[in-house]
Amino acid sequence: MKNNYSEKDEKKLIRQAIRDNVPPDLARLIYVSNLLGVIPDLVLHGGGNSSVKLSNGTFFIKGSGSDMGKVQANCFAALDLQELLRSRPKKFLPDMKEISKLKSAKIDPEDPDPSVESFFHAFLPHKYILHTHANAILALTNQKNGGKHCRRVFGNEVGILSYAMPGLDLAIKATRVYEKNKNIKGIVAMKHGLFTFGDTAKDAYIKMIRLVTLAELEIKRYSRIRLKNKLGKRNLKIAAEIAPTIRGAMGEGWLLDFKYNKEIEELFSGAHLRRFAKAQPATPDHVIWIKPRPLILPKPDLSTSFSDNVRKAVKRFEIDYQRYFDRENKRYFGKKNIRDTKPRVIIVQGVGLFGLGKDLKSARIAADLSISNIGVFLDSEKIGRYQGVSTPEIFDIEYWEPEIEKISKQTHLPLQGQIVLVTGAGSGIGSAIVDAFANQGAVVVGVDKNKNNVKKAMENKDGLALGCDVTNQSEVRRAFEDTCRAFGGVDIVVSNAGSAWQGEIGTVDHAVIRESFEVNFFAHQNIAQNAVRIMRAQRLGGRLLFNASKQAVNPGENFGPYGLPKAATLFLMRQYAVDHGKDGITSNAVNAGRVRSGLLTESMIASRSAARNQSKTDYMSGNLLGKEVMVDHVAKAFVDLALSPSTTAAVLTVDGGNISAALR
Repeated sequence: MKNNYSEKDEKKLIRQAIRDNVPPDLARLIYVSNLLGVIPDLVLHGGGNSSVKLSNGTFFIKGSGSDMGKVQANCFAALDLQELLRSRPKKFLPDMKEISKLKSAKIDPEDPDPSVESFFHAFLPHKYILHTHANAILALTNQKNGGKHCRRVFGNEVGILSYAMPGLDLAIKATRVYEKNKNIKGIVAMKHGLFTFGDTAKDAYIKMIRLVTLAELEIKRYSRIRLKNKLGKRNLKIAAEIAPTIRGAMGEGWLLDFKYNKEIEELFSGAHLRRFAKAQPATPDHVIWIKPRPLILPKPDLSTSFSDNVRKAVKRFEIDYQRYFDRENKRYFGKKNIRDTKPRVIIVQGVGLFGLGKDLKSARIAADLSISNIGVFLDSEKIGRYQGVSTPEIFDIEYWEPEIEKISKQTHLPLQGQIVLVTGAGSGIGSAIVDAFANQGAVVVGVDKNKNNVKKAMENKDGLALGCDVTNQSEVRRAFEDTCRAFGGVDIVVSNAGSAWQGEIGTVDHAVIRESFEVNFFAHQNIAQNAVRIMRAQRLGGRLLFNASKQAVNPGENFGPYGLPKAATLFLMRQYAVDHGKDGITSNAVNAGRVRSGLLTESMIASRSAARNQSKTDYMSGNLLGKEVMVDHVAKAFVDLALSPSTTAAVLTVDGGNISAALR
């Protein structure tokens, strides 16, 4: 484990902190927290914590769930240390009483909720305390004789704390360990992680790095098979094929995150997988994200029975989970409420691992934590025999109020858990559609021939930017494969890409019409066919949305090369509604009129207004409402149709009112 501490960088941060009215001691804590937080082998996704006690009695601790690698001053809760110490209980408290004690100690009610380990940090006398779930430490502790391993590696440098429930229980027991030997440099909490402390942030940090390094060196003494990733490309292809089936078996609103690496390959290489399937998480903190165990699926045969087999496996998992919950809940006299019975990690033999969640963040957390657990498991198996905490102890954490609070604060938006693919997403209407769906909570895949444009459109959004020529069948298929591999499938497709060609229909070159049909008709068919293939595999229904045009029903002079394929696309939309309603797939279109976009450019506006003997202003606002239609108005129409489950074969006009283009 590399020591990345830099006096120069720390001083720079302190100078900036003073300018921002941040206490220098807190700035030092932020610096070392960030150093630790960017190392996945130490902490992942809000794990670990850090604290500092100021001379004025203020106690800063990382807020619950904050990412150590990115924390800033506003991610810490300021507590009244003396209040915590005055009301220091000597025994375990009910869940909510622990939380209320911590919240009542907050100096500013607007601060984030403090970590559940605040008692631990408060009760020990040290100024700085750091905590990680270091994989190397967990590999040593997660064994029947884990304490013996730790004693041999660390000697008397650390206190060894047998497994304890996080929070107050852990804090009380840790205090007793420290009182027995006040010269220790840290505390190893069995099957939980490592705490180090010091009078300076640097001291606590260096102790953390040094002790974790000792654990890593111990692990290196034992041979570990390192396999080359031989199946990477093949695995990616298969993952894209099976992801929609897996997602469909989970039900509506689930997102997937696929992973495949050397650790996963090693898990597949011997008898490891069978034992890992029964192993508890490396640290109980992970259970709220990954459930007690993963679902293991056999190598897929990709036959017609594969989908049914996956659904049966998910159902069996749910039945087993319900039994686990009912059995353990008896200890609480049935007072706990089940969250849900679905798996959070699915491992497909020979292919890889899928993390699952109701939002993209949760799916990614599940995948990353599971990979971390695999690494700990494999290292433990080389040392001895992996042994996590007991099933009752896992349940205690999974249904512990402070842990449930971490995931209960998530907001739910109308299209959360939905995957939307938008073509022509790099500019104009397409870019507005991307924004509109993202604002409703959807994961958006932006597709555009110009990859740089679509990357800009997708900035700061949960999703994917793909360069793709929608007239190229292989590129379109690859775009859908990339989408399935990244997120699990697709729910909504907005076939928006198009280009405008002009010309007098009696004299225009046939090549112009053919080119326009490729973009404005056949590309829509190409996109829709791939979408239906995925939607049918999911068995979750779906939404096909086409950007047609008022030209489809109201031809403009010298605009036939554009209007003809758009009219065909309008019929195409209705044909999909007729043929695939049985699959639960709706098909609708938006007819937009005169919207400034990448298609209707300033030069095009000038040309079309001249063709109608109008000024550019009159041309753009020539409708019943007398105002120009904006790209945001069109984007909203697509969202509205996506949120209309019983509407199909419909055309929604967004043109400010154009009776000439009204359907009849």
